[in-house]
Amino acid sequence: MSRFWNKRVHALDPYVPGEQPKLTNLLKLNTNESPYGPSPRVLEAIRETATDDLRLYPDPTATVLCETIAKRFGVTTDRVFVGNGSDEVLAHAFRALFHDDAPLYFSDVTYGFYPVYCSLFEQPFKQFPLNDDYEIDINAYDGPCGGVVVANPNANTGLALSLEQIETLALRHPDRTVIIDEAYVDFGADSAIELTKRHDNLLVVQTLSKSYALAGLRVGFAIGSPELIEGLIRVKDSFNSYPLSRPAQAGAIAAIKDTDWLEEITARVIASRKTLVPELENLGFQVLPSCANFILMRHPAHPAGSVASALRERSILVRHLSTPRIQNWLRVTIGTDEACTRLIDALRAIILTNRS
Repeated sequence: MSRFWNKRVHALDPYVPGEQPKLTNLLKLNTNESPYGPSPRVLEAIRETATDDLRLYPDPTATVLCETIAKRFGVTTDRVFVGNGSDEVLAHAFRALFHDDAPLYFSDVTYGFYPVYCSLFEQPFKQFPLNDDYEIDINAYDGPCGGVVVANPNANTGLALSLEQIETLALRHPDRTVIIDEAYVDFGADSAIELTKRHDNLLVVQTLSKSYALAGLRVGFAIGSPELIEGLIRVKDSFNSYPLSRPAQAGAIAAIKDTDWLEEITARVIASRKTLVPELENLGFQVLPSCANFILMRHPAHPAGSVASALRERSILVRHLSTPRIQNWLRVTIGTDEACTRLIDALRAIILTNRS
């Protein structure tokens, strides 16, 4: 604590990102990064920006990138907003589009940044418990609110809402913004982007960090009605007019265009997930049915913290979260087939050791 901090900073409980240690022979399955590299076209596009032009500011509106995203998803450019990772896009959305005269609605198990943003921006909120199957119960999201935010697939569970359920939320709160945070959508869920054409209160946020294998580039975007996008731009231009560097814009354009690469690496992750889950179940783990590039699992006979520690001793990192509802679960990123085999071998050894 410091006497120089204002009251908002004193009250903050900041989001804690996944560990990024510098260890040899480490298998990182804790931060939902892609096990595969980005498109070769992305690397070439970034290399081409390493010129004397880096002395100049980047395009503040990222015009070509917005045009590329608009073409890719069949919308007009006035329906596209880009930012420095989807976290920044979400932060601007929380500031611009939610009303503080009523609580923001989101679930009790979801992306950990949501309550942090509420604290930072002094936005009241109400969390709704997941049901017994760890699904979001949209029937609970009723009554006056300042807005709604849903991670779909849901962060930490990997479960997804249907488009019908998302549309129900948009119709139920026509005068409030409903944000669908689609960080993991390319791994098995349906995107709500088409619904934004019918519902002017619906904003879809995506990132290039996961399925595009560009967590290090920091690019995210939102698609919604021009009215919502204009609100985001007003906040962005009151905070940072140049959020995306020249290399980031060039790399993101190349990534969005290379749909073949996106389909190839997401298909490989999905295939690895389908193989991994039954192997975990054979070891006695309960695994939630995931539409993301991670799974949430627990073992009835082995506490999550003990399993995580034993895996770490074998140079394998997984995420042991402190959220009360899932504190005895482990979130595990889907790696390559070789990584999944290493994980299964380690878990088998851990379970057999504990049995003896």
